[in-house]
Amino acid sequence: MKTLPSLFVSHGAPTFALDPGRAGQGLAALGRTLSRTKAILVVSPHWMTPDVQVSTAIRPETIHDFGGFDPTLYDILYPAAGAPRIASRALELLSQAGWPATANQHQGLDHGAWVPLLHLFPKADVPVFQVSMPMDLDAEAAFGLGRALAPLADEGVLIIGSGSLTHNLYEFRNRHDDGESYAIEFSQWIRRAVLDGDHHRLVHALDLAPHARRAHPTTEHFLPLLVALGAANSANEARVIEGGIQHGVLAMDSFVFG
Repeated sequence: MKTLPSLFVSHGAPTFALDPGRAGQGLAALGRTLSRTKAILVVSPHWMTPDVQVSTAIRPETIHDFGGFDPTLYDILYPAAGAPRIASRALELLSQAGWPATANQHQGLDHGAWVPLLHLFPKADVPVFQVSMPMDLDAEAAFGLGRALAPLADEGVLIIGSGSLTHNLYEFRNRHDDGESYAIEFSQWIRRAVLDGDHHRLVHALDLAPHARRAHPTTEHFLPLLVALGAANSANEARVIEGGIQHGVLAMDSFVFG
């Protein structure tokens, strides 16, 4: 089986489920090319735990872990099967790499998982499981977490880091207009580093990139990009899925590594 790429997806606000825009259209087109996928592994900032956990649920529930949005969102279900056998393989790889990981039989799919998967695999016909983000994760460790999981890509598993290319909710706007200049400049800097295959710049982006601390007042939505980068069989080969900017501050580009 040919090695699958790894993905970083910007999942934006939960309303991305209802309003796909350019980002959703790009993910849908990508999903149609990923017929070799046996299972999907998602790392999302909406499941954070003291140490790494791996979901082994047979039928993970759809978690509506947000409030104050269109009531229609709470009726959406993503009824994909779990992947307990492959999740056990992830546990084995994490242990071999020195990560103290445990199984969680009850964890469902948070919106960082099911919202982008609605566009990537709308039929929910590929099994899905999640690996949690440790609460003390930093940039180099996020890259290392991806490296630990990377062998799964040779076994038909699509590894997805789901976050947001920019994520300053203090400046979130409930309208669609031009993006803030800082969000544009930060996302363009990241895009250039991705296309250049520059691991050092990406791992140290929150110290080096323009407006980094405004684009990410906290780090949890950026670190999944580094997980995806670490999981790539060849992070020097990358392409961009254009997403534009939603709500003024949420850059929606996604990246395909390898």
